[in-house]
Amino acid sequence: MVVQSALNRPHLPRSWRSPLTVILGGIAMGLCPAPVNVWPLAWVALVPLWLTVANPSKFTSPGWAFRQGLWWSLTYHGIVLSWITALHPLMWLGVPWLGSIAIAAFAWSFITLLGGVTFGAWAGLMHWAGARWSLNALQRLVLGTALWCALETLLSWGPLYWPSLSYTQSPTNSWILHLGQLSGPMTVTAAIVLVNGCWAEAWMAQRRGRSIGSPAHPARRPLSPWAGIGLGLWLGFHSLGAGLMSLAPADSAEQGLTLGLIQGNVPTRIKLTPEGMRRASRGYAEGYRALVAQGAEAVLTPEGAIPEVWLDHTQRQSPIYQAVAELGRVLWLGTFRPVETPLGRSLTQSLVTLDGNAQVISQYDKVKLVPLGEYIPFPAVLGRIISRLSPLEGSLYPGALPTGLETPFGRAIVGICYESAYSDLFRRQAVRGGEWIMTASNNDPYPPRMMLQHHAQDVMRAIETDRWALRVTNTGISGVVTPRGETRWLAPHHEYVTHLEQIYRRRTQTLYVRWGDWLTPLLLGLAAISLFTRPIYPPISPLHSQSRE
Repeated sequence: MVVQSALNRPHLPRSWRSPLTVILGGIAMGLCPAPVNVWPLAWVALVPLWLTVANPSKFTSPGWAFRQGLWWSLTYHGIVLSWITALHPLMWLGVPWLGSIAIAAFAWSFITLLGGVTFGAWAGLMHWAGARWSLNALQRLVLGTALWCALETLLSWGPLYWPSLSYTQSPTNSWILHLGQLSGPMTVTAAIVLVNGCWAEAWMAQRRGRSIGSPAHPARRPLSPWAGIGLGLWLGFHSLGAGLMSLAPADSAEQGLTLGLIQGNVPTRIKLTPEGMRRASRGYAEGYRALVAQGAEAVLTPEGAIPEVWLDHTQRQSPIYQAVAELGRVLWLGTFRPVETPLGRSLTQSLVTLDGNAQVISQYDKVKLVPLGEYIPFPAVLGRIISRLSPLEGSLYPGALPTGLETPFGRAIVGICYESAYSDLFRRQAVRGGEWIMTASNNDPYPPRMMLQHHAQDVMRAIETDRWALRVTNTGISGVVTPRGETRWLAPHHEYVTHLEQIYRRRTQTLYVRWGDWLTPLLLGLAAISLFTRPIYPPISPLHSQSRE
């Protein structure tokens, strides 16, 4: 009777079917990224969600599982992306106080909900597949990892991508981040999901075993093999990452390049006024002169350092133009450039190369524009309200998929603003000969926690491509990262700073740079094989094995 009673119970205790445990897991994952950096929690934070959806019962449904995934993901994304609410106040743009709060709340809620729905779908699909095929533990592990990577990849194809599971390990866990050299950030994501799944499967196996014994003599089961497998994978992944880190090639002295960075610290609300424009021009010109005097071969400025259209013939009176023409050193200037589009004349958010004559010789145009800030989706509906978020009239025009920025020193890999989250943009430029990374950002008005998350993205891109990376921002935090993921320098936030750094150009190509994300298709193929290939001997659950004894 005891055995029969155990078999009739749902696989999991009701406590694990409560949204509270799922929310606690989301909170734990939300504490992993910068600035808290409690990265070890990521290796257990997915367990509650896995436990609730991996073993369907008559008490649950795919819709119920979707809601569990939604709760987990809303919690995680809501914590990580809470800095978006710093868009408020927008009264300086003429937006009413209530309207400012509404815009900030809408932006945060929409992006958080997008992530919530995506990984709610993961939970629903896992439940549906388990009910449809009666999966064993190995099949659940393969399918769960493949689905997560596939859904995260789909999310990365859109315009609102930031908190990949992989960046919960950045910048602190350098060993595991080096797995990104194999197949990009999805390698780290897959490792996190797989290890979490092993812990969850071990827990479920133990629960099944304990449900068999009598109250006086509970079954004495050894620890589930999945616990040992999970620990072995965790140690193995870190060991592999440490090995990749130790194999990093040394820098070549003849490939050295001395670059200067200017963090102008002119908040957007000031920069868009006539006085703010003059202050920005003077600040960047003075910083350029100082860095050239210190030996800089070229100088990098932030995104939108000069928030006006830069044309050679109209900028001759600019202090920046005059400084470059006088000193003859290269300047990479964040500004706006005109472009002819099928719909007429528009503008691009650009990083231009000014040569020794202060002439534009090359430019990189931002590919991933910020929705609601740099372009307006559904303009007929949202245009009148949201257009006030943009410092320019109308929408900007996105650049083409980049091949890199040609400079007098070789080809550079460039990203503007939150493009740092899109690893494939950097990989495409590295495979075409990009020798170092430059990102130019304007993180105003966001708080330091967002700036540190941005730095964490840069660390990942430097490791994946095996390149030196420099990031310069308007109000902070600017920084320099080595190919090993080591932070050489970080600027304070909300301060005017100039910095001189020796970096080294590289032409190596990691496996990820050469082949891209090959892991996700491989996992999906393995998952399909495991689902549609019938085993010769059906798996026997521990529950049924114990009952026959």
